[in-house]
Amino acid sequence: MLVSKHQCEAYVSRLTITLSEARYRALKEASVQRDKTIGQLIDESLDFYGIKSREDARDLVRRARAHSKLKPDQAMAVAQDEVRAVRRKKS
Repeated sequence: MLVSKHQCEAYVSRLTITLSEARYRALKEASVQRDKTIGQLIDESLDFYGIKSREDARDLVRRARAHSKLKPDQAMAVAQDEVRAVRRKKS
């Protein structure tokens, strides 16, 4: 897959990708069926997979810490347990 990124505006980037013709047709059909742009479908997919900017991720961590009643060492233990569980599922 070929990917290139072009800066269009201060807050919006343009991305060019190379897809198989079948994948591109399926993406176009899905966008029409859902009445969304291809960009919107890609944004939703990124959200679904939890792909965030560093700033968004840091904000999420800040908010979680503010609402957590765990001490830092307890929070780290929970995080490590979660990572291990995910890695076990993948293997």
